[in-house]
Amino acid sequence: MLGKLARQHDPNVLVGFDYADDAGVYQLGPGTALVQTVDFFTPIVDDPYTFGQIAATNALSDVYAMGGRPLTSLALVCFPEKGDLAILERILAGGLSKMMEANCTVIGGHSIRDEETKFGYSVTGIIDPGKVLANKGAQVGDRLLFTKALGTGVISTAIKKGVAKSEWIDAAVKSMTTLNKTAAEVIIDPHSSKREGTDRAFEVHALTDVTGFGLIGHAREMALASNVSLRLHSRRIPLLEGALDCVRAGYIPGGLKANREFAECMVGYDPAVREEFRTMLYDPQTAGGLLIAVAAGDSVRLTQALNTAEVGAIEIGEVVPHAKPLISITA
Repeated sequence: MLGKLARQHDPNVLVGFDYADDAGVYQLGPGTALVQTVDFFTPIVDDPYTFGQIAATNALSDVYAMGGRPLTSLALVCFPEKGDLAILERILAGGLSKMMEANCTVIGGHSIRDEETKFGYSVTGIIDPGKVLANKGAQVGDRLLFTKALGTGVISTAIKKGVAKSEWIDAAVKSMTTLNKTAAEVIIDPHSSKREGTDRAFEVHALTDVTGFGLIGHAREMALASNVSLRLHSRRIPLLEGALDCVRAGYIPGGLKANREFAECMVGYDPAVREEFRTMLYDPQTAGGLLIAVAAGDSVRLTQALNTAEVGAIEIGEVVPHAKPLISITA
């Protein structure tokens, strides 16, 4: 809808909504720019404190996905007029715990009465204008790394239906409450020797986080913005425990169906890729992992550095010349 409105022309806008990026970037001066994002949603788990943690982790992720450092946040609250305020307090406390972990200060917020609870944050971060990592920039030959497993969408649907197994819930909650902070720090400032002639140890060309549009949706945005195509290897793409069980049982969120209807026209599959796995590629993630386009020569080193930092990164594909289909899935 924003694309249908009159365009504002501000030379300080380094990243706007032109390529559906994770956050906006606005330059303040020669070495300083703001990273700004906002995200909120309805509860996806039963525990209020955990819901607050997930909402905060999800909102912070967009700043990390640009290569930025979160500084401040504003809470967004929708809560029933006759709701139990003790529940709201626990939601806020959960969110605050993750904001503190991120060294991001909550400086206020806004609340309205609403029959349906919703919670999230507007987050402002900081970044060097010359070091912004957008979804535009992936180069032919780059390797694609991914830092989390897919499946939070279908498992959250199973939770809402009261049929999720405890081990599925535990795995999904752990994923959704794990900040992308460590991963971003390794990518941006890994405290290791820099490559000659650069100020970074790894030649990362593009970065995005995989959230509501699923792996295919965000891969599509990277491919279109970079004028390239992507090849993903299904056998390497990690899934959360129970994710395929949820798909087979029909616990499919509406967001997954919408993602697939929108983006599948740009995807080509090896016939050996199973239908349930194809479905998972469109699963809307909450606080999902980072999708990283890194030069081939740095892929192994970056993967090792992330794994050493206890970030479960794995190479799942590569960038290829622009062609049809835009995204190909191998067996």
